[in-house]
Amino acid sequence: MVVFRVPNMRCGGCARSVTAALRGVAPAAEVRVDMERREITIEGEPDADALARVLRQAGFEGERLAA
Repeated sequence: MVVFRVPNMRCGGCARSVTAALRGVAPAAEVRVDMERREITIEGEPDADALARVLRQAGFEGERLAA
């Protein structure tokens, strides 16, 4: 499990964009979005470095939190 805080994820459209970007790297992973906390949890053996890179490429800075 990998958890990122994404402070500039502010709306449903942002959440959909982030989810789509992450699923592009880890299509079998379960991606959960917590808009109130601006956090994303990815379950299913994801590559944290690849996920962080994809978040940046999508225009979102993600801070990895301890899982």
